[in-house]
Amino acid sequence: MEITVRHASHPDAVRNFDTEELRDHFLVPTIFKANDVVLTYSHIDRFVVGGAMPVAGPLKLESAKAIGSPNFLDRRELGVVNVGGPGRVTVDGAAYDLDPRDCLYVTMGSVDVRFESLDRANPAKFYLNSAPAHARFETMKISIAQAKAVHLGDLAQSNERTIYQMIHPDVCRTAQLVLGMTVLKPNNMWNTMPCHTHDRRCEVYFYFDLPDPARVFHFMGEPDQTRHIVVANEQAVISPSWSIHSGVGTRNYTFIWAMAGDNQDFTDMDMIPMETLR
Repeated sequence: MEITVRHASHPDAVRNFDTEELRDHFLVPTIFKANDVVLTYSHIDRFVVGGAMPVAGPLKLESAKAIGSPNFLDRRELGVVNVGGPGRVTVDGAAYDLDPRDCLYVTMGSVDVRFESLDRANPAKFYLNSAPAHARFETMKISIAQAKAVHLGDLAQSNERTIYQMIHPDVCRTAQLVLGMTVLKPNNMWNTMPCHTHDRRCEVYFYFDLPDPARVFHFMGEPDQTRHIVVANEQAVISPSWSIHSGVGTRNYTFIWAMAGDNQDFTDMDMIPMETLR
């Protein structure tokens, strides 16, 4: 298992970051490596983002010094979304088969978590998000059919999309983790515009279903000091609570959003009027 650590950055410092500094602090360029679990630990809300890609055999979720406990989930909860071929996650002996775009919430206190592909020729890719937890709830599989679907946007604004709320208070109970998937319809490229912040929680965007050489221009920063990061397929951006988070692609794409912090209310947003963006 590989784990890297990112420290939080003050917005006053970020105003002076060049392109490479922005990418070093906020872009997670590698989510999946065959036969490995790759994690990034962010000191923004102690959020962990990464991926597991088992090919030759099952992979176990191990702890690390950055986690600070004997088992990864001793004081954490975990969200798993399969964005590859059919796979299986085993949690303390209970097996959960995940088809593409299925989700699994794994509760705090789970000890033995293993990831496996059911077809080596088409391996599973398990996208992982984890946040600190204060209570133990119930491990729960949420298929995309069981998610709460919200249809938003229109073609005139190039943002017709469906939001699938998966790890969400209306679907399953968690300590603080909230997660969902947004699917843009063909000929639609924008997400979350007009944009917003939410000072009570961070958010991570993971972009996929993006064939080469297509890219997403992810906008971040303070509303009057916007910056951008160019994102390729299967890369993620960590967004601090003070930052906007919005993107536009050179074609349609899918992204997974995950949040952690003091508030689980999905609509708890500080909307930014378009005319105030700079």
